[in-house]
Amino acid sequence: MAERFDLLVVGGGINGAGIARDAAGRGLSVCLCEQDDLAAHTSSASTKLIHGGLRYLEQFEFALVGKALAEREVLLRLAPHVTWPLRFVLPYQSHLRPVWMIRLGLFLYDHLGRRRSLPGSRRVNLRRHPAGPPLRDGFRIGFTYSDAWVQDARLVVLNAMDARERGAIILPRTRCIDARRGDDGWEVRLQSRHGDISTVRAGALVNATGPWAVRFLDEVAHVGHDHALRLVKGSHIVVPRLFGHDHAYIFQQPDRRIVFAIPYEHDFTLVGTTDVDYRADPAAPRIDEAETRYLCEAANRYFRRSIAPADVAWSYSGVRPLLEDEQSSAAKVSRDYLLELDTHGAPLLNVFGGKLTTYRRLAEEALDRLASQLSKASPAWTAHGAPLPGGERSDLDAYQRELQAGYPWLPAPMAWRLARSYGTRCTRLLGQARSLHDLGERFGADLYRAEVDYLREHEWAVDAADVLWRRSKLGLRLDDGEAARLAAYLADASTAANQPIARTPRS
Repeated sequence: MAERFDLLVVGGGINGAGIARDAAGRGLSVCLCEQDDLAAHTSSASTKLIHGGLRYLEQFEFALVGKALAEREVLLRLAPHVTWPLRFVLPYQSHLRPVWMIRLGLFLYDHLGRRRSLPGSRRVNLRRHPAGPPLRDGFRIGFTYSDAWVQDARLVVLNAMDARERGAIILPRTRCIDARRGDDGWEVRLQSRHGDISTVRAGALVNATGPWAVRFLDEVAHVGHDHALRLVKGSHIVVPRLFGHDHAYIFQQPDRRIVFAIPYEHDFTLVGTTDVDYRADPAAPRIDEAETRYLCEAANRYFRRSIAPADVAWSYSGVRPLLEDEQSSAAKVSRDYLLELDTHGAPLLNVFGGKLTTYRRLAEEALDRLASQLSKASPAWTAHGAPLPGGERSDLDAYQRELQAGYPWLPAPMAWRLARSYGTRCTRLLGQARSLHDLGERFGADLYRAEVDYLREHEWAVDAADVLWRRSKLGLRLDDGEAARLAAYLADASTAANQPIARTPRS
């Protein structure tokens, strides 16, 4: 007999994981399926920012900016180990925007959200400020303001982990191949990565498939609609470190777009993003030569040290599913979201659009909308609820010191990385180890078998890309031989275990 859930969520990006967590915390039985790895696509290809979107003020999207700014404070509290404050510098160029416009924009940015812990904006002298020396001659005035940084793919995984610990069933690498609607629920066929097909039933269905949202309605759920998505590719490049301080930059471009340059993984600088209309397969976006040149030129307009395509250590691209609004420029299309509840039969909630910063608010609104259809759901809880797994300690510097006191053999850089990735779950990973040797085989950099096994057992990691590019960014540090050795280990481990699905009993 098919297992029955109150809610089936299709899509394991940030919105799907957030909805699954919220629903499980409201006492609903929940299943989430994702055709690939969690955060395999758009949600791991962001600019890694929790931000209001300063540039959206020029498009008069005050409601979106205010909503996103309010969420910064919430996410900094919920996940202090994978989110942290980041100060931005905007070098001033008089021919792009006048001072009064920048001051007005930053004043609004300071006050539209509920800013409590982050410092406000201010004007700075770049000849004296640490952010000045890396810049080319001629930049004398700058403006600083606050936003926040996030490990995007880890944020997705932490939401999925929390959902599972609250009773949800999380099924990565499981494709929804058919969904049939009845008056009292949905009958859904799922296909595992091994090809096995199973059937589940659900009282309500959530379409959180991102770039595939319209295709899902057409080809899987067979539901009519009148929505269209505009797929926009955003690409980023990672280059050797261009500056040594801890501020990020926001650069105005001649085409009135903005490009960020952000400290990244200690030794690198992240530069992005582009906005290019995209019509190919959403699963396989790639940066093209024109985008690489655009980002290099964008950085070279500002930095003393020039970069070229040959300097790119890594690049990545993601496809943003934006609501079509007939804008001629991809950069001007709204980043807000639309939730559509279809009750012509069993409930279907469609998620169109959205951005990483507002995922929790989106999930809360989604469950509020579904509450009338799922009568046993409890009230909203995530804004003031428990932190995400590992986020119990807000002072990560203090926690890192405690971690090294408990494991004095742990190198400081490794302790920092583990604390910033796993928070208080570090002790589960390290266990009773008394030396690096006790952590097992070293695959390269500071990646040991104990961490890989933890990711397999608790975070659904299956292959090397899961470990090196989503659960971490250690792919920047392992060479091809080391990555191949990790891939072989994971393949052997997966075969031996037959990758069973861990289920946490409902309390």
